[in-house]
Amino acid sequence: MKNLINKFLISISLIFFMTGCDEYVDYEASENYQIVAADYFKSANDYEAALVGVYDVLQWTLYNFMIGEIASDNSLCGGESASDVIGLQKIDDMIHDPVNDQLKRIWQYMYEGVNRSNYMVENKDKIDFPRKNELYGEVHFLRAFFYFELVKIYGDVPLFTNGRLTAGDSGTLKRVSKADVYSVIESDLQTAIGALPAKKSLDGRATSFTAHALLGKVYLYQEKFSEAANILEPLVGLYTLPADPGSVFLVEGENGPESVFEIQHSKESNGWNWGWMPQGTEGNFSVIHHGIRGYNGPVYSSGWSFNVPTQDLVDAFDSGDKRKNASVLDIVAWADANSAQYNEGYEHTGYFNNKYIPRAGYSKNTTELNYENNYRYIRYADVLLMAAEANNRGGISDSKAQSYLNQVRSRAGVSSVNETGSALTQAIWDERRLEFAGEGHRFFDLVRTGQAANEISGFVAGKHEVFPIPQTEIDISGLTQNPGY
Repeated sequence: MKNLINKFLISISLIFFMTGCDEYVDYEASENYQIVAADYFKSANDYEAALVGVYDVLQWTLYNFMIGEIASDNSLCGGESASDVIGLQKIDDMIHDPVNDQLKRIWQYMYEGVNRSNYMVENKDKIDFPRKNELYGEVHFLRAFFYFELVKIYGDVPLFTNGRLTAGDSGTLKRVSKADVYSVIESDLQTAIGALPAKKSLDGRATSFTAHALLGKVYLYQEKFSEAANILEPLVGLYTLPADPGSVFLVEGENGPESVFEIQHSKESNGWNWGWMPQGTEGNFSVIHHGIRGYNGPVYSSGWSFNVPTQDLVDAFDSGDKRKNASVLDIVAWADANSAQYNEGYEHTGYFNNKYIPRAGYSKNTTELNYENNYRYIRYADVLLMAAEANNRGGISDSKAQSYLNQVRSRAGVSSVNETGSALTQAIWDERRLEFAGEGHRFFDLVRTGQAANEISGFVAGKHEVFPIPQTEIDISGLTQNPGY
């Protein structure tokens, strides 16, 4: 039955629910689904524990966001050498192909999230309990999250919603159009909006506001500007922008007034199994990738020098922009000022991603695996800039678009923008680069706005807008490949 790991690369989880976040999916497939479900889903606590198992998959998304920078003009792959994590190196050089471990993992992990979500949908009617409607609102939000990541990375993908895959399903799967996948995502998020409370019960939980924000992003990706503006408008004014943009990315700033949705991480797991990453720890495994190689000095810790910002990104900031230092660490200046030592890695630019860099005290146990930095999936600044773009590109209100854009610029300490029309559109797009530098949005923003071919070296229009379907899916499941791969 281990063939199912190769067929469609989706592990079928039977006992993922267990008792907490630190227990993970068994990739060994089994045919005893109904027995397990009948034995397990007998109390509200069983459903709550199963939901935690769905949330767990969010912590496996490091490559989703790293490629959003590395594939763009914001950063170079870096690392130790040209062969260090070769899948990321090829993405950086725009020579990636269907045999790519990182792209395969993204596919596998995101469909694991879909599978876990669908398993809960399958077993929805076993019992009733007071929080059931709200709980399933979270399930629908999470499934929308996983499908959105899949469709923005791969384009047309297999779609299934009524249950998890079984051993006999892989040969029957077909890719469906992005429009059909987006339709399910929209439906799931509308269900979540109707079922979820406005305020979160725990940090990291989806809320009605969270679902509004993600739906706004989904609409924007489809250029449904009126829908995006309408769904985002109720969120304006509900959050605030802390005066110091850098503070948002410190552990002390997590789940703060700008936080719309964060993927939660902890430094409390033992995390000893290097062969079971990122599933085997509660920590943020991407953080060690962003560290300064061979570092010895204050504030920071050593790391693997991946995802290093480019000079082009650094030069895009105005000198007085508070986001420049919040986003980019100038290691030469820092070392000189703080008597620090470091080694230069591959493609050394002199800069490091200051938002997700290892900091002293942010990890313990197996240090490399347990950084507690949350990933900020949607911030209030994103809500404002999405609303600005929707109002401007939808021909709704350039006045509102200016207001939302200038709130973000004001926090950054830069002057207001007064343009209208297409000039305002470009100003909003440029602002997104500066505001979200290092956060994994840049490549996807360039693609959806039609700027990628002009801004990314080696980008081939008609090919690189999406990434290749993993070759194992082509060979075993018979899925069609994206053009050009």
